[in-house]
Amino acid sequence: MDIRIGIANSPREISFETSQSAADVEKVVAEALDGGKSYVTLADSKGKTYLVPTASLSYVEVGPGESRRVGFVG
Repeated sequence: MDIRIGIANSPREISFETSQSAADVEKVVAEALDGGKSYVTLADSKGKTYLVPTASLSYVEVGPGESRRVGFVG
């Protein structure tokens, strides 16, 4: 899955691929927001962990990972 996280008051976003399903990512984010946790923890497919303060979340976009294309598009 491809994850994009928008951060409040920041022109950049966090973008990474994860092996978690869309339902798992949605559950983690919803539990953090509903449970009053101060941060969300997500891991990418390369083993990195991202801790994002819930107060700074603008949006979390979950979508299918991009397939890598090889060659020229004509």
